[in-house]
Amino acid sequence: MRRMLILVAVVAFAVGALAQPIKIGCLLEFTGGCAAYGAMAKGAIEFAREIGLVPVTVLGRPIELVFYDARTEPAEAAIGADRLITVERVVAILGTMCSGPFLGAAPVINEKRVPMLGVTTTSPLTTATGPYAFRACFVDDDQGVVAAYLAYERLGARTAAVVVDVAQPYCVGLAKYFEEAFKALGGTVLARLAVRTGDVDYTAQLTEIARLNPDVIYCPNYYTEAALMTKQARALGLKQRILGGDGYDAPELLTIGGEAMEGVVFTTFFHEDAVVTEIGKAFYSKYQERFGRSPSSMEAMAVDAYLLMVDAIQRAGVADPVKIRDALAVADLEVVTGRTVMTPSRNPAKDFVFLAVRGGKFVLETVIPAGEVATFKAKIGL
Repeated sequence: MRRMLILVAVVAFAVGALAQPIKIGCLLEFTGGCAAYGAMAKGAIEFAREIGLVPVTVLGRPIELVFYDARTEPAEAAIGADRLITVERVVAILGTMCSGPFLGAAPVINEKRVPMLGVTTTSPLTTATGPYAFRACFVDDDQGVVAAYLAYERLGARTAAVVVDVAQPYCVGLAKYFEEAFKALGGTVLARLAVRTGDVDYTAQLTEIARLNPDVIYCPNYYTEAALMTKQARALGLKQRILGGDGYDAPELLTIGGEAMEGVVFTTFFHEDAVVTEIGKAFYSKYQERFGRSPSSMEAMAVDAYLLMVDAIQRAGVADPVKIRDALAVADLEVVTGRTVMTPSRNPAKDFVFLAVRGGKFVLETVIPAGEVATFKAKIGL
């Protein structure tokens, strides 16, 4: 009888252990300059889980998401990564949305050997920080080339002024890659004008742009500063096309900028008119049905990141961060925004979506396949 009781206890303990959740950290920005992105990511992941579009269990155990506010601050992201790993005991981390906070967290995740998958962290520096740093999105040294190509070939621009938020690594890097490519194509950058996160008055920069009269204004900043600058530019009578990057892809761009955003164009990750995967079509239709609007790129990419990480855990066969890292390094999965294949640099090859603001909506202009970027670079010697 005693042996029977011991056996029952052992079996009960084993079953209980199997039922213990596998924790995935979500290090997202809920305050600060990238707050809208973090809120959209959290909502999208929770929605996808709620409707059964994505798995809520893996390896026979429930998935528990542990959220931490990175506050759009590198130092806070580092604190958050440490807490998620050492206190919450997560086996992997999703986030951040913006590159600066990711760079703050990167030393922690690499030292503690826990993989972290940036959702929309496009700065090339993010995955250069170490073997546990990954991203689900394209990279700015490609995005900048695509933006320059679109400005030169599609918009017919031969001169440009660049307005860059020097407080954000993402903005600085994207401006740099645009300038290099635009010059290589034969264009001229007339000025590179600095702004900083939180600025509300762009009179000095716009006065200089009015004097120089470039064909296009490239402003690779986040949505708040981009919208405020665009409103002031139109109020001052500047008519040039304004071109930006994925940082524009938030409803707040239109809320803040209003009618002044009409005609603005930008590169990003996703649009419902470019969906090709079955899960992408399902996400779009169910999201539209529930919320009465199309999902943004940030929402689609957040679901992508979740799917990629859960798939890596499943293929690892065990909730061990090192083995999950190894599985994530060879990811190949159909996700919302298309097929994602991880490369040895831990950067996936992704298509580029080019959108314009028309009638107060984001409208698809074109899609640049990932494979064409190498052709662009070779053509202009980059």
